[in-house]
Amino acid sequence: MDCHAEVRAAARYFRFYGSAVNHLTGQTIPVNASGLDFTLREPIGVCALIMPWNGPIAIAAKKAAPALAAGNSVVLKPAPPTPLTTLRLARICEEAGVPAGVINVLTGSTRELGQQLVAHVDVAKISFTGSTTTGVDILTRAAAGIKRVSLELGGKSPNVVFADAPLADVAKSAMGAVFANSGQDCCSRSRMIVERPVVEQFVELLAKNASKVRQGDPMDPTMTLGSLISSDQRDRVLGFLDRSRAGGAELVCGGNVVSAAGLEAGNAIAPTIVTGATPDSEIATEEIFGPVATILPFDDEEEAIALANGTQYGLSGSLWTRDIGRALRVARGIRTGLLSINSDSSSYIQAPFGGYRRSGLGKEQGLDGLWDYTEIKNVYVSDQ
Repeated sequence: MDCHAEVRAAARYFRFYGSAVNHLTGQTIPVNASGLDFTLREPIGVCALIMPWNGPIAIAAKKAAPALAAGNSVVLKPAPPTPLTTLRLARICEEAGVPAGVINVLTGSTRELGQQLVAHVDVAKISFTGSTTTGVDILTRAAAGIKRVSLELGGKSPNVVFADAPLADVAKSAMGAVFANSGQDCCSRSRMIVERPVVEQFVELLAKNASKVRQGDPMDPTMTLGSLISSDQRDRVLGFLDRSRAGGAELVCGGNVVSAAGLEAGNAIAPTIVTGATPDSEIATEEIFGPVATILPFDDEEEAIALANGTQYGLSGSLWTRDIGRALRVARGIRTGLLSINSDSSSYIQAPFGGYRRSGLGKEQGLDGLWDYTEIKNVYVSDQ
C-alpha cells in the first residue's frame, strides 16, 4: 500500500512541475532611474540529488522534476540499499524524451562517492534528504565551492493533543502518522504530547488501534505494516527501547520482533507505545526511525509549546483541539516548517515543504521547490 502510494506521488511530481514551468517568470521593478529593470530566473547548472532509502522513488521525483523543469541537468545518487527504483526512473525519463546526459544516476556504497560528488567542480547545487549528521558534512564540503545547498534532514515531530480533541479520531489517525512505513519517515509524529487529564484514555485508544494493525508480507495488499529495512535498523530501534526501559520508561505495547509470513528476515517490529519517559530523554528527543510513539503529558498551553519545541528538530507536526483560538496561539508558538491542525496531513505537492533548525535548509514542493533550482538575475536597461 505504501509502495503504491509512493509511485503515484512520483508521477504527480512530474505532472505538477511539468505544468509549473509557466510560472518561471521574473519581475519588472521600478527603480530610481528612467530605464527598465527586470529579473530573470535562470538554471543553476548541474544538480546533485542525493536520496535516502525510506522513500526512494518519490523523493527522487520530488527533486528531479523541479530541477529538470527549471532547465538543469541532474545527477541522482540513490542510497546504497535502494538503487533500482532510481535507475528505473531515469530510464522512464529517457523513454519520455529527456535528452541523453540530462538525467544521470550514480550508484555505489561508499561515503567517498557522495563526498566526491558534492565537491565536484561541475556540480553547482546539492539537494540532500537524509540524516542531520550527513547534512552537516555535505554543507561543510559544499562551502568550499560556495555551492547552492538544500537539505531535508531529520525530525522528531510533535503531535499535540488537547483534552477537547476527538480522541478516537486522533488515535486512529496516529496509526498512519506514527507507524506508516514502519515509522521510517522523517515526518513521523512520534513525539505525542497529550494533555494530562486524557493521557490514560488516549493511551488506551492508541494501544487498542495498534493491536489491530495487520503486519506481514509487504506484497500482500491486506497488510498495513511491513518490516524495517535491515537488521541494523532493527537493532537500532531495539536499542532505543532497551535503553528507555533501563531509564524507567514503560512499553505499553509492542517492542517485539514480529514473526509472520513474508517477514522471515526478522526485521519487523510491532507498533510500540512508550510512556514514562522524561521529555529530555533519548527516546523522546532523538529520531528513532521505527514504529515507536512516545507519550509525554502536559498541563497547559505554555508547557505544550515547550515540549513541542524541546528537540533539535523542526520538520513537521500536528495539533488537535476544537478551540480555534488555542489552535492559532499554539501553532504560532511551535517552531516547525509544517504543521497540521486537526489533521496529520501537512505535506502536499502544491505547498512548500522544509524544516526549521536542524531539520534542514531550503524548500521542496510547490513553486518554492521550483524556484530553489534557479538563480535570479537582475537586468537594468538604460533608455539613454
